[in-house]
Amino acid sequence: YKRQSLERAALLESQGLYSQALAEFERAIEHNPRLTVAYMSAAEIHRKQGNLDKAEPMYAQAAVLEPKNFSAQYLHGLTLQLLDRISEAVSAYLRALAIKPGDFNANLNLGTAFLQLGEPAQALPYAQRAVQLEGRDGAARTNLGAIYAALNRHEDAVTEFQQAAELTPLSAPLLLNLADSLGKTGRYEEMVNTLEQLGRTEPSAAGYERLGTGLFKLRRYDEALTAFRKSLEIDPNHYPALNGVGVCLLNQWIWSKQEDEAARDEALRSLRRSLQIERNQPKIMELVGRYK
Repeated sequence: YKRQSLERAALLESQGLYSQALAEFERAIEHNPRLTVAYMSAAEIHRKQGNLDKAEPMYAQAAVLEPKNFSAQYLHGLTLQLLDRISEAVSAYLRALAIKPGDFNANLNLGTAFLQLGEPAQALPYAQRAVQLEGRDGAARTNLGAIYAALNRHEDAVTEFQQAAELTPLSAPLLLNLADSLGKTGRYEEMVNTLEQLGRTEPSAAGYERLGTGLFKLRRYDEALTAFRKSLEIDPNHYPALNGVGVCLLNQWIWSKQEDEAARDEALRSLRRSLQIERNQPKIMELVGRYK
């Protein structure tokens, strides 16, 4: 009966009759609660349908039944990560890697999970191993770059982000990360070039705000102010851009020998608006207090 039930379930699944297939897998489990393949197959259907809450306990049971089953441990970890149960996902990935240490996806996802937990030092060896295993995988390079950036190893981060940019279609998150690390290493010309490229393909409030920051560092103050204003056109509540506008206009007021009161007034309005959005900005509070 077990084999017939599994065969029927597999046939139903291949025909796209997922509800009937699930019912058949559940019947098989009723007859044999230790039937790992039925738990795994049912979990796969739930996962593919986006029912992660239903898939997770099925994978968990399969992982308990067969502790040495790599797929059960790995897919349980993946489902937990997708459910944002990151600490549990880490444990599952570690169990998977104890079985198959050289698995690319398990190393990649474990590195990502540790980074999500704010533990980049723990993430690093797994992200490095993923790149060693698949050096031409853009996601692995991007993930390693993000971990280096979190560790303030920005030169290393730039190298990884640039490698990723050669391997994958350029995306806004990748270019923003690359620009941030370029800025942290003082490579402002390259930072600006990267963000100007982003502005042509996928303009965003964050992109223009960081472009403004790069231009400001290069002392191209009028262009910086324009970039900050473009950021606010996209998102009027992007408070870092409000700060950028405020600082540019305070500079303008200072250079006018403190005669351009309109610039100072607009600067303070911008900085106060920023503080309304995000109160925890001691440096901005200090600026407002100093120049009001």
